Amino acid sequence: MRIFWQSFVDEAVGASYLDTLRTFLNDIAAPGTRVDVFGLSPPDRDFGRLSEFRCAIQAVDAGLGAEADGFDAYVMGHFQDPGLYELRSALRIPVVGVGEATLLAASQLGRRLGLVTLDPAFEVWHLEQAERYGLAGRIQHVAGLGCRPEDFDRCFAGDDLARERLLAQFSACARTMVERGADVIVPAGVLPGLLVGGERNFKIGHAPVLNCAAVALKSAEMWGQLRAHSGIEPSRGPSFSLAGDRARHDFRQLVAQGTPARSLREDSQK
Repeated sequence: MRIFWQSFVDEAVGASYLDTLRTFLNDIAAPGTRVDVFGLSPPDRDFGRLSEFRCAIQAVDAGLGAEADGFDAYVMGHFQDPGLYELRSALRIPVVGVGEATLLAASQLGRRLGLVTLDPAFEVWHLEQAERYGLAGRIQHVAGLGCRPEDFDRCFAGDDLARERLLAQFSACARTMVERGADVIVPAGVLPGLLVGGERNFKIGHAPVLNCAAVALKSAEMWGQLRAHSGIEPSRGPSFSLAGDRARHDFRQLVAQGTPARSLREDSQK
């Protein structure tokens, strides 16, 4: 099985992280599974809705290319899952969102979930995710670390002191949530998820800490195997009606060539 993993981190700027992620995912993958991790340029460098929307467009285009190239499953490797439903309606191969898969898995481990996210800007996104996935009553706490992706780079490059500082910061944030009633802690991002991924049986008090990278990979493997076994796909009714060839062509052409208005402006400036 070949799995396409779309990160929102730049290949050059986040090289240490992406190398660590590739190694981790392929180490825990089932026999016969290969995970190819792809970065994004420009990355998700301006936390906000417009940046997320732009990255979602690039991620959907990459997903269409991944299916055409023969991949068996696609993972949206960005916890906020922008463009997830659009991808699911565009592809026949399984499409797994890190956020959706992790929140659904976490809801089986406890009743009250606490999310530790990268930056406070994402807090409202996670609350909206909880509503979209039917888990609004289960997300009790959301807090941002106030970190940037590059803050993790030294950690993944082998700086043990940097790793200890980030783990301590993460643990302090999560401990407050547990004291206020959370009984499962979710690193709401693959960066913090990978940070805690090397810690076996990692808990904050009584609350298990779920590794979102591992959950997303195993979910992709499961759906890939189920599709191979029975041909199952998402509902092609109103929820995820499958896009036609023309819609997919028009989308890819838009990404490749830009809008007509933009092309006219560029011509006028020449």
